[in-house]
Amino acid sequence: MQLNLSLLNEEQRKAVEEIEGPSMIIAGAGSGKTRVLTYKIAYLIESGISPYDILALTFTNKAAKEMRERISRLIDTNFEKIWMGTFHSIFARMLRIEADFLGFTRNFTIYDSDDSANLIKQLMISNNMPTDNPTPKAIHSSISNLKNKLILPKEFSAISKTPFDKKVEIIYEEYQKALLKNNSMDFDDLLIKPIELFRRYPEILDKYQERFKFILVDEYQDTNKAQYIIIKLLAGKYKNLSIVGDDAQSIYKWRGAEIQNIFDFQDDFKDCKIFKLEQNYRSSQKILTLADHVIKRNKRQMEKNLWTDNSEGEHIHLIETMTDKDEAVRICRYIFEEMQKKKLNFKDFVILYRTNTQSRILEDALRQNNIPYLIIGGIRFYQRKEIKDILAHLKIIVNPSDNESLLRVINVRSGIGKTTVDKLKSIAESGQIQLFEVLKSVNGYKEFSSKTKNNLVDILNYIYKYQYLKEEMSLSELARGVLDEMGILRTLRLENTAESEERINNIQELLSAIAEYSDTVDEPTLELFLQQVSLVADIDDLDNQKNAVTLMTIHAAKGLEFPVVFITGLEEGLFPVSSSTMYQDELEEERRLFYVAITRAQSKLYISYANQRYKYGIQSYQMKSRFLKEISEEIIRKHFIHESLKQIYTKKHEKDYTSGPSVRYEYYPEKKKTVKYDTGEFENESFPDIQKGVSVIHNTFGKGTVLSTSGKGTEKKAEIYFDEIGLKKIYLKYAKMTVSD
Repeated sequence: MQLNLSLLNEEQRKAVEEIEGPSMIIAGAGSGKTRVLTYKIAYLIESGISPYDILALTFTNKAAKEMRERISRLIDTNFEKIWMGTFHSIFARMLRIEADFLGFTRNFTIYDSDDSANLIKQLMISNNMPTDNPTPKAIHSSISNLKNKLILPKEFSAISKTPFDKKVEIIYEEYQKALLKNNSMDFDDLLIKPIELFRRYPEILDKYQERFKFILVDEYQDTNKAQYIIIKLLAGKYKNLSIVGDDAQSIYKWRGAEIQNIFDFQDDFKDCKIFKLEQNYRSSQKILTLADHVIKRNKRQMEKNLWTDNSEGEHIHLIETMTDKDEAVRICRYIFEEMQKKKLNFKDFVILYRTNTQSRILEDALRQNNIPYLIIGGIRFYQRKEIKDILAHLKIIVNPSDNESLLRVINVRSGIGKTTVDKLKSIAESGQIQLFEVLKSVNGYKEFSSKTKNNLVDILNYIYKYQYLKEEMSLSELARGVLDEMGILRTLRLENTAESEERINNIQELLSAIAEYSDTVDEPTLELFLQQVSLVADIDDLDNQKNAVTLMTIHAAKGLEFPVVFITGLEEGLFPVSSSTMYQDELEEERRLFYVAITRAQSKLYISYANQRYKYGIQSYQMKSRFLKEISEEIIRKHFIHESLKQIYTKKHEKDYTSGPSVRYEYYPEKKKTVKYDTGEFENESFPDIQKGVSVIHNTFGKGTVLSTSGKGTEKKAEIYFDEIGLKKIYLKYAKMTVSD
C-alpha cells in the first residue's frame, strides 16, 4: 500500500519528509506526535531505507506497541528487522548479544528494585551497618540516582562527603561486584553498561552505528544523562537523528530526567532542523487556553503557541470543598451528572492526583457510590508476593547464579529455616562463591543435618531437571510443571480464604500472560519472557477495555487522554508539592506537571481543592494552590464551598435561632453577597453578628466567610474562610474586622 501524507497537516508533513540529518520536532500536547513518528518510520521505509537500519526508542511498552500497530496499518513491512521499544528493552536486547564482553553471560538476570534492595540489605549486614537508618531502599535510591548521572563507584568515592555518602560509597562498590558475581544487572545497568561497552570497544560502537543509520527518539525531554550519551554515541557517525519532545512536558527530574538535554540539542547538532507541532487535536479551546495561561508563567521554555480547530468547549469547573472527604463525594456526584447528561461510560473519566496517598479517600467514595475503578500505580501485578515467588523459581532455571532469586526459592521451600539460610550465606561469603556452588557440594558440609541436605539437594535437582525440560517443553507446559513442583496452588486452595482465592486468580493470570506471550512471539523463550516481565511499567497495565473510572498520579498519566478529567488537591504543599521556599526550577517542574494534567482532558475539566485535609492522621487547614491564581476568570466556572453548604447553613440557622435571634444571615453564591434578615433583638452576647454564613472583611486577611463559631462571650472563636489565604480560626475579641453588606 502507498503512504498517504495528505492526512498530515503541513508542519507534520514537513517533519515526516525530513529524512537526512538531525531534526528536532517540538510537539505540543495533543499535536499528533505519535502520528508523526509512525508516519516518519513508514516514510523512511517507503523511501528505500531498510527496516534493518532503523532504531526507534520510546519510554513505554504501550507507546512502542501503539507505534508498531499504526505502522502496520500504513505499509507492509517486516517489523522484526526494526528495533523498536523502550530504552531499557532495546539495550537489554543488545546486552544479551554482547554480554560476554562485559563479563556476563547472555542469560543474565535483570533485578527489579526489590531484588536490588534485598541484595543491598545483605551487603549492609555483612558490613555491620544498621538497616533501619538509612534503609536499603534509601541506599538503592541513591545508587540509582548516581547511575543515572553516570557517576560510577570510583568517581563517587572522590566526591562523597557526608556520613550517608560514605555508607553509599562502601555499598555501591560491593553492590556492583555482587551483581557481576550473580550474573545480574539492575534496571540502571541496562543504560550504563551499553556506554561502558561502546567506550571500551570502539569496534562494537561502530557495528551498531552501521546497523542503526536512522534513529528516532520519542519523549526526548525525559531522557537522563545516560540515555542522552547513548543517543549521541549511536548517532555520532551518520547523524540521522530525529527527536520528538516537548519541554513543557518534562516532569521526571525526580528520576533523573534532564530538561537541559532538549535545550542543548541545537548545540549538539548544529545543522539540525526544527519543526513545531502546534495544532492540538485533543482538547477544547478553553482547556488549551487554561494550559497556555499556566505554562507561560515558566521562564525557561521553548516558544510555541498551541491552537485548535475544536470547539470552544465548556468552562473549566473549579470546585472548592470543606474537606478532602467532601472533595471525593463531590467528584462522585459530578461523574454521575456527566454520565447522565452526555451518555458517557465510567472509562471516560480519570481522577488525577499529585501523590499516591490521595487515592485512599477517593477509593472509599467510589466504593460507597458503587462506581467501579481501576487504580494505576498501586502494587503492580509482577510485584505481588506469589508472583515473585514463581518468577524466582523460573529465574534460577535460567540463571542459577542469581543469588537473590535462589534465596527466595530456598526461603519459600518447606523444611528450610532461617538457621540453614544463614549457614548457606556464611559458607558462600567465606569461600567467595555463589550459593549455587554451595548447593552443588552440600553433602560435603558438616554444618547441615541429613534432612536439611536432602531438602537442599531437592532444589539442586529441581534446577537441573527444569534446565533439561526447558528445551523439551513449551513455555506454558514448563510454567505449569514448575507450579506443580512448588505446590503453591494446592496450598492456597487448602487455605480457602478470600485472600488465597485472589492469589490463585493472580497465578492463573500469570499463566495467561505466559500463554499470550507464547502465542504472539515467533520464538518464545523463558529468558525473553523474564526480560519482558522485568521491564513492565505501571502504565502498561492500563486496561482500556475495562469500564471503570481510572485513578492515577499525574506522572503516570502523561501520554494518555480522557473525555473528562478531575485534577484534585490543588493546595499549597500538595500541588505544588513543596513549600514556598522551593527553588525556581522545582516550581517550574510542578507547573509543567499541572500543564500535563490539564492537557489530558478532551472535553471537560474539573479542578478541585479542599480547605481541610487529613495528613499523618491529623486534620490540617490548607491554602489553595498558587497555581489557581494564575487561571483566567473568563474560562472558569466556580463551585465554592458556600454552594454546597447553603442548605446546611439554612437548616443550621433555623435550629440555632429557635430561641429567637434578632438577625439571620444567608449567603447567596449566585449573587455573590450576604443578605441580613432582622428578626428581633440580639441575644445578650458578645459579637452577635458573627454567625455561620456571614461575610466579613478583616483588616489583614481581607474578605472571608464565617464557616463556624464556638465558645461564648469574650472567648468566642470563629472559623473563617478567607478568599486569599484560606481557613483561619481566630478569637473574635482580637479580630479587626467588620461584617460585609
